[in-house]
Amino acid sequence: MHRDQKSNMTVSYNPATGSEIGCSPLHTTADLKEMIRKARAVQPRWAALPVGKRITFFYEVQSWLMRHLDELAQTISADNGKLQMDALTAEVLPAVMAASYYIRKANRLLRDKSTGFSNIAFINKRTKVRRAPYGVLGIISPWNYPFSIAFSEVLMGLLSGNAVILKTASETQAVGLALKEAIEAADLPDGLFQFINLPGREAGPAFLNNGIDKLFFTGSVPVGKTLMRMAAETLTPVNLELGGNDAMIVCEDANLERAVSGAIWAGFSNAGQSCGGIERIYVQEKVYQPFLELLKTEIEKLRLGTGMDADMGAMTTERQIKSVRKQVDEALSAGATLYAQSALPQNGVLKNMIPAMVLTNVTHRMDVMRDETFGPVVGVMPFKTSQEAIALANDSYLGLTASVWAKDRKKAKKMARQIQAGAVTINDHLMSHGLPDTSWGGFKQSGIGRTHGAQGFMEMTQPQMIVDDWLSGLKKNLWWQPYDKSVYEGLKGLLHGLYGPGFFKRIRGLYALLKIVPKMFK
Repeated sequence: MHRDQKSNMTVSYNPATGSEIGCSPLHTTADLKEMIRKARAVQPRWAALPVGKRITFFYEVQSWLMRHLDELAQTISADNGKLQMDALTAEVLPAVMAASYYIRKANRLLRDKSTGFSNIAFINKRTKVRRAPYGVLGIISPWNYPFSIAFSEVLMGLLSGNAVILKTASETQAVGLALKEAIEAADLPDGLFQFINLPGREAGPAFLNNGIDKLFFTGSVPVGKTLMRMAAETLTPVNLELGGNDAMIVCEDANLERAVSGAIWAGFSNAGQSCGGIERIYVQEKVYQPFLELLKTEIEKLRLGTGMDADMGAMTTERQIKSVRKQVDEALSAGATLYAQSALPQNGVLKNMIPAMVLTNVTHRMDVMRDETFGPVVGVMPFKTSQEAIALANDSYLGLTASVWAKDRKKAKKMARQIQAGAVTINDHLMSHGLPDTSWGGFKQSGIGRTHGAQGFMEMTQPQMIVDDWLSGLKKNLWWQPYDKSVYEGLKGLLHGLYGPGFFKRIRGLYALLKIVPKMFK
């Protein structure tokens, strides 16, 4: 990414080749104010439409995705640096599945729901929960999965009756424009969905200072904390997905070939730039050495490049490469060992390529094991018992996802329940985000709130209780004025009649209650 100050454009470059691939007009805070004004004007009419009517607009979005599969995968690959294969499997495929799921499920998920019968004393009251849209949503999406993360949030926000303003990362504006084109295929009312290109440091404050109704942000922990502090000034609700330092636990009965293949996929696809990717691997002592040897063999086979025959692509930004190298250098200086790494491509023309690396002799005093690395690096440590593995996995201020690898699935599930993470997979990793029915979000400082699935849909709305009195023909409720001692005794009798100790105590309570029932008809 590069901003051309003269033309006031954001120019996108392929991270792997340096070639220019497109540009996007740069907006201002004044533009955002106008977008919010337009969105707020059109949103009530959109929210008033039945959910079934809103759904019909989005069939064309799904059709657009299917017509542009290759083109979309190529754009994501060129703009982000990931392989076209990664773009198809981890971005385009999940987006198509998400569109189908949310279109099919929106009516049921957003339907008014009865709270059920609570107490005979209020038998005349019936409550339903309505999912009310917030109004105008702001979505700030990241550069590591620039299409799939934003797409689901935009689709859920619109289906839920909100207007949506999307700001994608400056580093991946070409993908943002492709996403804009996909949503605009729905031919929505003017102003309901809008795309804005603001510098990252300006976007969050601009949204919060100009009256957005809820902000969805995916990014770093420090920026998320800053936005939360700002949102507190106006009590603007925020949904934060702030990254992870995910643990993989390999038990002694695990299928080692599958576990190693899973570690390669979840640790090094997208060049390790996955908030839910494997960064810490804990292997039971009995299989520690065999696991390492197999991992070394497979790591050294990894082919870096840009074509269909490559296994790992480029990193997206030079800034992130420097961050990864710093963590690795510090770990090596503190006693870690570079146990294995892949070869770099022989073609010296390619940029932003760093090898896949496996570190051993690591400790939790090292940043590479304590903080999010966000690059193609994993640290591997041995453990003795299941409880030790769980303690190691939980020894982090982050808790996005984790995985347990074992043939004994009952044991694995028991371990999974003790891990402090928003999603724990058994014998797999880095795929739950692709399941549209599975919510996404973490424990601890990995964020607040959820996206995807039923829980994600609920985040797009707020509950409104509609309480209906079936006996509204009565002139008064028992507890309304005027008060006197008989009213007090009658209401106390209600409590004794329902919850009092002993049969006769309850009968006396109900008798006191019956004495004030005529009050309801006067």
